[in-house]
Amino acid sequence: MMPTDTYQAKTQPRVVRSEAPSSISNQVYRQLRSAIIRGEISPGEGLSESEIARQYSTSRQPVREAFIKLAEERLVNIQPQRGTFVVKISVAEVLDARFVREALEVAITRQAATSAPLSAIKELRDLVDRQEALMPGHNEEFLALDEEFHRTLALSVGHAHAWRVIEGIKAQMDRVRYLSLDDATPIHLLIEQHKHIVEGIEAGDPTVASAAMRNHVREITMSLPNIANRFPELFTHSD
Repeated sequence: MMPTDTYQAKTQPRVVRSEAPSSISNQVYRQLRSAIIRGEISPGEGLSESEIARQYSTSRQPVREAFIKLAEERLVNIQPQRGTFVVKISVAEVLDARFVREALEVAITRQAATSAPLSAIKELRDLVDRQEALMPGHNEEFLALDEEFHRTLALSVGHAHAWRVIEGIKAQMDRVRYLSLDDATPIHLLIEQHKHIVEGIEAGDPTVASAAMRNHVREITMSLPNIANRFPELFTHSD
């Protein structure tokens, strides 16, 4: 049976009484989303609407709105009369998210190879250099730079909406990566894959660049079975 403890924020969020309800809702959503993806809130753990509202010194409505957004990303399950609970990681949903993300990012990369401005290419290279400069064990910093790399690439060719779609679906993939990045795909390999993507874009070769991106996004399919076997209590294999 999954645990049903109620999540308590590890640090008290700042008081946000003066902010608009929509801003508070987004703040709550972002904090809870990050905590779920990073594994700070375990599958089966309950989220208390009233307690989170108290922590943010707000009404329950913004918290309820945040829960709805999390449910849309399939990160929580809202059960009427029972509560809101973090869901297990669905292997099927991770693979489906990878399929959609691959289609979008390969298309973005192909376009970037012919139209990304030089300033964007330089920014992508700088991000890769910053990843290489990280000391071993700084996995969270690496993943933050990884997200910035993919966001920069999408925005370089004017696909802000596509990035929002990617950001929404990749939550499932990120939950897997945060479980054990070193055991999943070595960071040095991910950095090399980023380099190949940038090289293809810089060379103006859509075929090479898109192939490098396809290989990069598919990496999770290699590590997913091992991670699911290592943490069976966190995964579900049902559709």
